[in-house]
Amino acid sequence: MTRHIFVTGGVVSSLGKGLTSASIGMLLERRGLTVRMQKLDPYINVDPGTMSPYQHGEVYVLDDGSETDLDLGHYERFTSGPVDRNSNFTTGQIYQTVIEKERRGEYLGRTVQVVPHITDEIKRSIRSLASPDIDVVITELGGTIGDIEGLPFLEAIRQVPLDVGKENCLFIHLTLVPYLKAAREAKTKPTQHSVQQLRTIGIQPDILVCRTERAIGREHTDKIALFCNVEKRAVIEEVDKEFSIYEVPLGLVDHGLDELIIEKLGMQAGPLQLDDYRQLIHRIRNPRHEVTIAVVGKYIEHRDAYKSIYESLDHAGFSHSTRVIAKRVEAEDLERQGAEALLKGVDGILVPGGFGMRGIEGKVLAAEYARENNIPYFGICLGMQVAVIEFARNVMKLEDANSSEFNTDTSHPVICLLEEQMEIEDKGGTMRLGTQPCVLSEGSRSLQAYGTSEVNERHRHRYEFNSRYREQYVHAGMVPVGTSPDGTLVEVVEIPEHPWYVAVQYHPEFKSQPHKSHPLFAGFVEAALAERQTRPRQLV
Repeated sequence: MTRHIFVTGGVVSSLGKGLTSASIGMLLERRGLTVRMQKLDPYINVDPGTMSPYQHGEVYVLDDGSETDLDLGHYERFTSGPVDRNSNFTTGQIYQTVIEKERRGEYLGRTVQVVPHITDEIKRSIRSLASPDIDVVITELGGTIGDIEGLPFLEAIRQVPLDVGKENCLFIHLTLVPYLKAAREAKTKPTQHSVQQLRTIGIQPDILVCRTERAIGREHTDKIALFCNVEKRAVIEEVDKEFSIYEVPLGLVDHGLDELIIEKLGMQAGPLQLDDYRQLIHRIRNPRHEVTIAVVGKYIEHRDAYKSIYESLDHAGFSHSTRVIAKRVEAEDLERQGAEALLKGVDGILVPGGFGMRGIEGKVLAAEYARENNIPYFGICLGMQVAVIEFARNVMKLEDANSSEFNTDTSHPVICLLEEQMEIEDKGGTMRLGTQPCVLSEGSRSLQAYGTSEVNERHRHRYEFNSRYREQYVHAGMVPVGTSPDGTLVEVVEIPEHPWYVAVQYHPEFKSQPHKSHPLFAGFVEAALAERQTRPRQLV
């Protein structure tokens, strides 16, 4: 029978449940087990697709077009199991499904209630990943213990052991053990209270993972074990990592977490295979080179808004034994201070995706600065669109060129609404989403990077390159080198005369992994490294 691991969190949010869950998944996979990952989000939104990046961070898009929580990015970067629409469920989705069943009369006139109808639907969602060929399903519960919106989910996971047997379930609780500098000691009381709340609901954690700024020592772990009714060996320290989040799995191994999980679930597993991963960590800790990449965005102050971008830059650095310093540049600051003031000295410029008018002209300035100064440029989604707008204005001399998203009256809508989007009114889940094929041209840098002429990448957009201007762009020197198979949609543009100027409509950051950098990110960092070596600049 498929085993279930439930990961909950207490004390405060943003402790890293997703990262810890993904690390556990990776360790179990590397012991020969088949693992699937899942996130339950208690918010009422159907998905995060309509939520502000300031509220939620990035929206992580899957192959099947699902707009999901950013933690699913950790799942894909750390584990190899497929991640799909059954890997992320929200309160909104659960209630929507139950209400649709009620409208169809499937409850035969019964009063529909949180228990058992909502909790049964949550359990059905959890079981959707279980099958004879899956050894372990790891389910992470968003939010913290005590959040009112999380109660139905906690009640549901409390019931799962009654359905499948306690021996097939494991509860892992992640808490914060703060260190008070004034008192010069760690405090365990927040963890005790968090576990007490969990036990009040009816869930006794089997393992506690304690996030801490510094090692807390045996005295504190023994105290936590005693007051939380957990074995001493089941209190695991997770100390903040100095170099990289990719060190987290090794820290858990040092405390024997993988062995403990396998023992408690009564599973047969092979020896832990981590030699290649330890080599990766060695490269991360000992880079031979360094480059500075300016990331010009409109949600810069919220680091999680571009989570996969930063991770993909790191991955590209790993593949070149290079430390990538991401210089975060607010697009609106570029509008006020100018490109020279904020971009001088960088080795590459990346403009990521986004929506809305704010900061657009700053992104246009970034694309112009990269083009005119021969600095490697990588545009992603909106980053491609602003590159197209800038080129039209300053090279093709179409002064009014713009996207119809930003100026409906522009006389040169070089970026326009997809035809399939014309009649759509609902915002949620209606963009061009998920994996779409793209055909690359011979001789292009993109083809050289990928090593194949047809690729499949994930999309999330409503606007596109206006093909009515395609010939004008080719004549002026910006070439569409990647299109949909029927040739109607432009997916990739390049400037062949530039050292490295590549812009794509899709989101390659969603397919990068630490041990296998995305080809375009790897090519971009390689170009930035070459630029730095041929024309050294002062680091910014």
